This record gives sequence, C-alpha cells and structure tokens, in this order.
Amino acid sequence: MKQITCYLDFVSPYAWLAFDQAPRALEGLSYHMRYKPVLLGALFKQHANPGPAGIPPKREWTYRHVTWLGHAQGCGLQMPARHPFHPLPLLRLALACSDDGCINRFTADAIFRHVWLGGHEANDAVRLEALTELLAEQIRPDSQEQAKAFLRANTDEANARGVFGVPMFEVDAKLFWGLDSLPMLRAYLEGDAWFESGQWDACAAACASALP
Repeated sequence: MKQITCYLDFVSPYAWLAFDQAPRALEGLSYHMRYKPVLLGALFKQHANPGPAGIPPKREWTYRHVTWLGHAQGCGLQMPARHPFHPLPLLRLALACSDDGCINRFTADAIFRHVWLGGHEANDAVRLEALTELLAEQIRPDSQEQAKAFLRANTDEANARGVFGVPMFEVDAKLFWGLDSLPMLRAYLEGDAWFESGQWDACAAACASALP
C-alpha cells in the first residue's frame, strides 16, 4: 500500500476540488492518504509568488473556473464572501483535532464545506463557533499551542520538500501538484512505465539547463 501525503490549505478552492475528486480519481488502488495542513501564504512568500489574487485578470478567471469546476464535479463551490481570507483560525482548528500533524477526512471535509459551500464569510464568528461545536469530539484537550506547533512544522516540512502550492500530493518523494495532476498520480500508482524511463529526472535536468 502506498502512503500519500496531501498538503492542503483551506483557503485554496483547488484543494477543495481535489479533496472531493481524489477518491474517484484513485478508485480501486491501494493507498493511504494523509492530510497535512500547511500555511499556503508562507509557501507563496518563500517562492516570491503573489498567488492568483495578486494578478487581477487571473483572479477573475480563477473565480470563474473553480465555480464551474465545482458545478462540473457535482461537489458545488461558491466563492466565500471575502477571498483570500486569513486561514489561520481554520488551520489551527483542524490541527487541534490532530495528535501527529495530520487530520482525518471527516475534519478536512467539515472545514472545506464550511468555506466553499454557501458563499459565506469563512471567518464569521458565529459560523466558526458552529464549526468548532461540530468538531468538538475530535478536539484534543489543551491543543491550541500544539496546533500552532504542528502548523509551523508542517509548513517547514512542506517547504523543505519543495512544495510550492496546494493541493500537493507526495508519494515516494515525488510531488504531484494540483487537481489536474490526479490522472498523473494515478498513472504512477499503477506503475506506468514512463516513470521508470528516466523522464521524471530528465525533465528536471532540462528545466535547470534552460535557465538563463
């Protein structure tokens, strides 16, 4: 059984779409998925990436594209009333439900739905209180400081592994980025010969040699 780590941040609509799609995209394969929350903004800063919100035409396209993808997939997606929003409260709430820096699918699903269904404010105090009550049975005692530590450690780990965005799937030290990487991830798990042909490393070498 392959162990897959999914790095995610609830601020990303593509993370919600990939979270919904992955079980269907990988159906029939033997794997275990570990969901690891990270602070996407810190990864963007590390790579000097303004993100889609920093480029107005790209921001508009992203709103349109992800809303359509939510419709096409059947999972639904309505942009929150304010986006991007500060994801720290949600990330720390998620990790308050963890004892190792990873979260289970129930926790991730509850928070993704809180953000991406309904078009509401993600950090509305009343809604956050209701979400906390929903997750109350999973929240560890005295977990606030531990959650902060988990988030720092997860983000540092992701950066060290070369994670530059979310969702990012890591398996066997290989990284697969984004919703549209799921077919490629499936091909790897199925043993597609391309991955043994040397092309994976050849692409990295070609990229490095093409730099000015």
